[in-house]
Amino acid sequence: MRNENKFQIAGQEIAPGERWQGMLTIGDGEFVLPAAVLHGEEEGKTVLITAAVHAGEYVGVETAVELANELKIEKITGTVVIVKVVCPDEFEQRAGSLCMEDGKNLNWQFPGDAQGTRTQRLASAMEKDLHSVADYYIDLHSGDNYEDLTPFVYYAGKGEKEVIEIARKMAQHVDVPYMVRSNVASGGSYNYAASCGIPSILIERGGMGRWTREEVESNKRDLKNILRYLDIYRTNRGYWNHYPMEVNDVVYQSANQAGLWYPEKKPGDMFLEGEKLGKVTDYEGKTLETSYGEYDGVILFQTGSLQVTKEGPMIAYGRIAYEKDDRKEKIAGYWTKRSSDFKEQRREELHSPLAGRWMEEIDKYLPKGEHLRILDVGCGTGFFTILLAKRGHQVTGIDLTPDMILHARELAKEEGADCEFHVMDAENPEYDDNTFDFVISRNLTWTLPDAQKAYKEWMRVLKPGGVLLNFDANYGAVDFTDTSDLPKNHAHNQIENTLMQECEDIKRQLSISNYARPAWDLEALSNSGVQQFQIDVGVSQRVYMEKNAFYNPTPLFAVCGKKGDL
Repeated sequence: MRNENKFQIAGQEIAPGERWQGMLTIGDGEFVLPAAVLHGEEEGKTVLITAAVHAGEYVGVETAVELANELKIEKITGTVVIVKVVCPDEFEQRAGSLCMEDGKNLNWQFPGDAQGTRTQRLASAMEKDLHSVADYYIDLHSGDNYEDLTPFVYYAGKGEKEVIEIARKMAQHVDVPYMVRSNVASGGSYNYAASCGIPSILIERGGMGRWTREEVESNKRDLKNILRYLDIYRTNRGYWNHYPMEVNDVVYQSANQAGLWYPEKKPGDMFLEGEKLGKVTDYEGKTLETSYGEYDGVILFQTGSLQVTKEGPMIAYGRIAYEKDDRKEKIAGYWTKRSSDFKEQRREELHSPLAGRWMEEIDKYLPKGEHLRILDVGCGTGFFTILLAKRGHQVTGIDLTPDMILHARELAKEEGADCEFHVMDAENPEYDDNTFDFVISRNLTWTLPDAQKAYKEWMRVLKPGGVLLNFDANYGAVDFTDTSDLPKNHAHNQIENTLMQECEDIKRQLSISNYARPAWDLEALSNSGVQQFQIDVGVSQRVYMEKNAFYNPTPLFAVCGKKGDL
């Protein structure tokens, strides 16, 4: 819908399609902040992005400056408000992260006090003039000039259930190894905003009074991915390397007295319960106190300078909640919804010209011999399993989704195919080493959280001299919600748009979507012990000759690897 309304913020009016940059005056004229407002021509939500709430944290400042110029106004639906420096006086005087006038930390003062000290008045002005226009909020931080950290993201954990859930999903689009749920409702700018109904996150990247080009580019990519997820910015999905793991029970250790700090670990390092993390000494080297891990955990940030102050930050760490990685549950849930349709499609495909074409492709790589023992990984409703069983081989199909296995068994019975099926994780096949002559898969690896592990496991269960054949495509480079190139009777045009969006959202959380394939597959197989390779990027031209219900517009490739003989 075309936007006919001007966007109003702190006395400024920005017309639809306008990129405004200048000084934004808040707090009844007391605070003047460098900012940008990008008001799209189409109506939508508003996201607020702030940097330099702590003025000595520079990665966010450079990110905000560049993002204000780089975002394309024609791709914006709604409005993006960017405050480049929240504390310009402190930033320009290189005064660090405490207010020069009252010595307070702004990120401890929200919701603020319009009649209080300068920092408290600034917090109040931000809440009144900035938070009030936002539907979503992203606060950019780094380690302070004395803090070293591993990149991570906080998401607001106090507020309405829906607000917390959206904030968590925003955090999942940040390319960092860890995310931390905040358990306070005030103090921080993003914490308080969430308690008022605004889904909010805080990104931590960089530190020690530095900024790097890599950190800024990572921040910009994260912000664009989040804006894309929020339907505010129309752009292709950016690449990322991490699916952030949840970290809880965070311990913030302060020094009991001033001294010299000697850490034993680096940010991002893991440690065991009771392990020494660092010590504080006096000028003569006498130990004043020692930091030990209270449990197995990971270091998020720590003082990176030699000096620690009395009651000042020393080290912060948390416990990784591995069970919070729910991607496989989401993947199985999605394919459960698609399983009935898949059964009907595979039934038709088994009696179409495609069945013969697929067997021609498989025969190129199939080891010689009768009654081969074959594993079909991610078998779905059993297409390859049934084809190979009808050729007289002993075939087992495995799939993570129980409904797929149920329908595979039904379809095999209809086809009179003698094969077996089991619910099993493709990354953890429950078979002994050297069990199968041939392992085959189609359109599976792009759905796996750890495809590298899967390749290693598939090679493990192969006999010496056995062959692995994988058909897949570079699906990370395409948008599944765009079905414009598909025939009207295609499966993707017969299901709800929400299902295709769900699939796209899951795909964004998988690291394999970031890599150029099949180049990545060759490297992964090489690291899995494969000694001989074959690759074929012309599969689609030979199999999908017609644009029909089975057509796949993304070019398939075949990667084949042979396990070495003993």
